[in-house]
Amino acid sequence: MTTNTAVTAKPPVPPFTEKSAIMKVRLAENAWNSRDPQVVAQGYSIDSVWRNRSVFLAGRAQIIDFLSSKWDREHEYRLIKELWAHSEDRIAVRFAYEYRDDSGQWFRAYGNENWLYNEHGLMTHRHASINDVQIDEGERKFFWDRSASRPEDHPSLSDLGL
Repeated sequence: MTTNTAVTAKPPVPPFTEKSAIMKVRLAENAWNSRDPQVVAQGYSIDSVWRNRSVFLAGRAQIIDFLSSKWDREHEYRLIKELWAHSEDRIAVRFAYEYRDDSGQWFRAYGNENWLYNEHGLMTHRHASINDVQIDEGERKFFWDRSASRPEDHPSLSDLGL
């Protein structure tokens, strides 16, 4: 058990119920949709370990660098996450996000993530498997003001048939 009293908790904290796991997923989605690496990194422990596709990261500094580079390449980024399963300190999600690259080509990325949390509600491990699929602009499904979180009435992945 960590005894560092300088750690700021990120509620909800384990043990997760279905309701608190859904809330944790939505809070993570909102943070990622901010496209602010500093904001996103605050949800991870200082020594968080990631596997993102074939990239392995350790610590917030690497996470911030990775996300900064990601969002320099991925324009008009919009993400939807959905709870897949949970236990007391683990959450599994499925997700999809849309973006366009510098050439204007649109993509939808599909993936799954497995998350492990410490007692402060900070993610210590993130394992992400992701596939990008080229789409035409007319195939986009994620529409909301990019400066805001996904509206509560916007369809979920399940609602969209994804």
